[in-house]
Amino acid sequence: MNIAILSRNPNLYSTRRLKEAAEARGHSIKIIDVLKCYMNINMQSPSIHSKGEDLPGFDAVIPRIGASVTFYGTAVLRQFEMMGTYPLNESVAISRSRDKLRSMQLLSRKGIGLPVTGFASKPSDIPDLIDMVGGPPLVIKILEGTQGIGVVLAETRKAAQSVIEAFMGVRSNIMVQEYIKEAGGADIRCFVIGNKVVAAMKRQAPAGEFRSNLHRGGTASLVKLQPSERATAVRAARTMGLNVAGVDILRSNHGPVVMEVNSSPGLRGIEEYAQKDVATLIIKYLEENAQAHKTRTRGRG
Repeated sequence: MNIAILSRNPNLYSTRRLKEAAEARGHSIKIIDVLKCYMNINMQSPSIHSKGEDLPGFDAVIPRIGASVTFYGTAVLRQFEMMGTYPLNESVAISRSRDKLRSMQLLSRKGIGLPVTGFASKPSDIPDLIDMVGGPPLVIKILEGTQGIGVVLAETRKAAQSVIEAFMGVRSNIMVQEYIKEAGGADIRCFVIGNKVVAAMKRQAPAGEFRSNLHRGGTASLVKLQPSERATAVRAARTMGLNVAGVDILRSNHGPVVMEVNSSPGLRGIEEYAQKDVATLIIKYLEENAQAHKTRTRGRG
């Protein structure tokens, strides 16, 4: 197959591993910087150009679109879909998962376990908003934040009110969630491909920190999943419409709760700690599923 990888940096671990895995299985790979693409949108022959050249046709495209370029990146991916290229993850699914509030609403509608989550726009609603999620301690999240940035643990009511007011004052969209104390600063990253969790790792926050992101000094270890956790991860990915996803779960007193569904999960941590060749599993999924014009949404928004 001719496969395109949409990635702004060919030297990133995940991009390199996907390229190596695809080439090892005999495929042709081209890494494309999504911001260097521009599009000819027309009825007869839509096309994508880069550096003055019309990009050739591809059988499949692997989107590794960073959060900061979601709008433009998904527009380019839609163009590939319109041209009949099979996407590992569809543009609509990526857009759903990147909108934290929308993703929570979709998961809730499907009955998937979540932390109690509140959303409001006016300072006058703050007291009721705090009560709605069970009072402090509680977690405040900027909707546009990634990798733990823009996430605050407010341990008192006064602190929660001050932080929420500050975010509202600068017109940042936030949501407020109950704090799952029993998780002990740990979460579980489940790597889903198709309808199966192929690898998982437990991430533990460092002392004095509640965010378990590896980028923020968290540590990782192997973990044995419960059947309910596997089922929750697969259902969450399916609800977003993602074929490949990193689903972050907390162990709560009332069962697994989903914190986030990531449409471009990194491969370094999961391959290292789970000792799985996840990149090759992704390429095998493409081999089994890639077909021209198979995209469910056909590039529609």
